[in-house]
Amino acid sequence: MYRKTFAEINHQNLTDNIKEIKKEYPNYKYYIGVVKNNAYHHGMKSINALKEGGINYFAVSSLEEALDLRKYNTDTPTMILEPIELESIYDCINNNIAITIENLKYLQNLDHMDLPYEIKVHLKLDTGMNRLGFKSQSELEKAIEIIKENKKIFLEGIYTHFATSGINDSYWDSQKNKFEELTKNIDLESIPIVHLGRSLTLVNHPQISFCNGIRLGIIMYGFSQSKKIDKSFKGKLRAIKQQYFKKRNHISETILENNLTLKTAFGLYSHVLSVRKVIKNEFVGYNAQYKVTEDSYIATIPIGYADGVEKNFGYVSINHKKYPIVADSMDMIMVLVDNKIKEGMLVEIFGNDIKISELTKKIGKNAYHLFNQIQNRVPRIHITEDNKEETKY
Repeated sequence: MYRKTFAEINHQNLTDNIKEIKKEYPNYKYYIGVVKNNAYHHGMKSINALKEGGINYFAVSSLEEALDLRKYNTDTPTMILEPIELESIYDCINNNIAITIENLKYLQNLDHMDLPYEIKVHLKLDTGMNRLGFKSQSELEKAIEIIKENKKIFLEGIYTHFATSGINDSYWDSQKNKFEELTKNIDLESIPIVHLGRSLTLVNHPQISFCNGIRLGIIMYGFSQSKKIDKSFKGKLRAIKQQYFKKRNHISETILENNLTLKTAFGLYSHVLSVRKVIKNEFVGYNAQYKVTEDSYIATIPIGYADGVEKNFGYVSINHKKYPIVADSMDMIMVLVDNKIKEGMLVEIFGNDIKISELTKKIGKNAYHLFNQIQNRVPRIHITEDNKEETKY
């Protein structure tokens, strides 16, 4: 590390989160850890911490991600959620990577290939997202027959992805019903993994009776998705109206609050690069972003919007005290501080003092978007029980 700007990834927190999730929701056979986009920017190096907690299957977005995962874990079953080019099928076979099949023509092309070994597949159903998947019952049943006849294709799973959370909307129910309609002539018990849901499905709905798998995404990284119930008079009145709406529209049972106690594992840090005194009425930053109203001190921090950190983050924490960000640039931010702040001091962008939940509310983005904007030029420091290890990109 050269500029001392880094993210810390706490592996023990990830392990503890999975254990907590499995304790509260113990009835699934397959806990599928979705580690796409470099494990939500926590780094593929962290995936074995998820496995230690109880994740027994991984899911990624692309073959590139799957092969990157295999650098850190060679044995845990892994699937790709998007179809791959069939010319690359041998990389999947050789690395024990399952693929998604989302239409009949794709499967027919696979069926005509001379496969050296068995390939595991998951059939994706389109139940309302209109993105990927089988929409025709007859084509789905034809796909099942093709797979049965081909000894080199093993049907490991079948799944869909809900477009909505199912809280106070009937579309979630219509998607579940569509899945049941498409598969009504299929023996789901003969398929090893049936997985319809994601983190929100886990916490907002009772377990679907025919599902033995659940895909876990943002919840693994410390976000319980629990929604606090408003117990004020207005809140109770709103709940009555919602209950009436749900009954009238035949919306299934939903659960807002849960008992999960999860810990975020991602903290972002830098250090004080420079401290300078500025005189009353002087300006700070590009386009004279900020004008000091009295003699002040400005600390320059080597992290900027090229790293995903902007002025709208509001504050940083130095020595457990919050100081306002008054200007930003591509590689640096400027912070209004006092004379107690010295060069070299550790700066927290978010972590223990500035919670991610606090920051996401301030910037109007959810945790998915926040993690994605912390760019890979910020090295990840992976913290385990034994040591700290840096990953550079």
